[in-house]
Amino acid sequence: MAVGFFPPLFLSSAIDLTASAWYFKENQKTQGIFMLKKGFDGEKYLAEQSAAILKRAEKFGDKLYLEFGGKLICDFHAARVLPGFDPDAKIKLLQRLKDKVDIVICIHAGAIEEKKIRADFGLSYDVDTMRTIDDLRNWGLDVKAVVVTRYRDQPAVKGFIKRLSRRGIKVYTHRPIAGYPADVQAVVSADGFGLNDYIETDRPIVVVTGPGPNSGKMGTCLSQVYHEFQRGIKAGYAKFETFPVWNLPLNHPVNVAYEAATADLGDVNMVDPFHLDARKETVVNYNRDVEIFPVVRQICARIMEPEQLYVSPTDMGVNRIGFAIVDDEAVRKAACQEIIRRYFRAMRDYAEGEVDACVPERIKALMAAQNLKETDRKVVVPAREAAQAAAAHAEKYGHDNVFCGAALELPDGTIITGKNSPLLHAASSCIINAIKHLAGLPEDLHLLSRQVIESVGKLKQEVFSEKQISLALSETLTALSVSTPSNPAAGLALEQLDKLRGCEMHISHIPPSGDETGLRKLGINLTSEPVFTSRNLFMEQ
Repeated sequence: MAVGFFPPLFLSSAIDLTASAWYFKENQKTQGIFMLKKGFDGEKYLAEQSAAILKRAEKFGDKLYLEFGGKLICDFHAARVLPGFDPDAKIKLLQRLKDKVDIVICIHAGAIEEKKIRADFGLSYDVDTMRTIDDLRNWGLDVKAVVVTRYRDQPAVKGFIKRLSRRGIKVYTHRPIAGYPADVQAVVSADGFGLNDYIETDRPIVVVTGPGPNSGKMGTCLSQVYHEFQRGIKAGYAKFETFPVWNLPLNHPVNVAYEAATADLGDVNMVDPFHLDARKETVVNYNRDVEIFPVVRQICARIMEPEQLYVSPTDMGVNRIGFAIVDDEAVRKAACQEIIRRYFRAMRDYAEGEVDACVPERIKALMAAQNLKETDRKVVVPAREAAQAAAAHAEKYGHDNVFCGAALELPDGTIITGKNSPLLHAASSCIINAIKHLAGLPEDLHLLSRQVIESVGKLKQEVFSEKQISLALSETLTALSVSTPSNPAAGLALEQLDKLRGCEMHISHIPPSGDETGLRKLGINLTSEPVFTSRNLFMEQ
């Protein structure tokens, strides 16, 4: 059912909360338990993947350099396409192997210089590296070293190295190698890998990870294998990849969702021709691994023993994720939703000048191949309708702004909507409506007093010199929080926020930072239309 927009939320002073409190107590055990049908067995995956890594390490004897692709922590893409996958599965895997594992983080110097941003966290790559180190420590895992790859003495990179070094983090630098990777003879020589800093490690498995693609993980692994053999230590290389899933069909939605997620990189899933030729088995890999495999094999052949060489890029990987899928239909449905989410994100990135038109066009073609439409995402139509309802009242608020709507799907399938007003952003009204609904509070109960909202608006306008006084989500939740001592209903509603984690939301406009940050912290899967909220080129929120 759809719950419509509630009027601006002002506190009624004489409200009997007895009935609402009873409703909450009776329903708190069932609220929030409705989730996507589980399609993935996380425990089975951890058991199989850890065993596969240990077996691979035995193949090489003394040392295995394991390139960790994808996100080490908070792999929300995997969690979205594989219901039941733990976003922190990789780090939990490392905990199981912690006595055998050293961790090295690579970061491309160019990503630091260009201030490249991770879209899922809104953090630059250098900041994300520091966050990752902190997160690993919180999980009881230490980082052995950070490697800055393709280093050219950039001033911004020097500052990053100093910050880490002065906090006790060992930092190495690898400079560009002329001819890498194609000129194998030059690369595997004293003037190639031999010029790279050798990274001191202690344990038999060295996990090499890094923020984003092209961080230099593979080059670092192969450079270390070269140095180990120079020291008389037998070492090998393998890849820990999650996607594409090699033992799922090429056009399986999980694999197509990976293509959609990497459309800006031009990744294309394909049958691994080397594996087909050598093992007469059809498996899936992606173009970059397939294209680089002959070069990687040549590099390895100059270092390792013949029996240690891989016959295909798929053999090079360690990936048991496909064996932990327990409900293919549930996984397919979840992956199809991710493809649509990626399309909306690409359309937004195009509007903001982040990508070329070919990126959303490519994802649109992937959607068509899966018979998917934008409106197959349940929250899209209600959000658009909420925006139309807001526009119908345009004469009350002026004509310069875009009128916005938002829709949220709760775990039990209920759709909650909200629209913007002079006092609240659309995301703010939608979230407040949602937590009121979850708390069983009356629809006509006002959680925020006009005085509170206007006081925050006055601060924004008169002290911070902001033009927009309506409250973004982060401001709204702060105002609601400080209201709890005098307003039990506000406290009751705030207790429901955790139940929004993993919910789906769509907004009829590109959310300002105050909304997007708040929604990200709540763990909501957000998409938006590629529409700006104002004609202004600079947005304060």
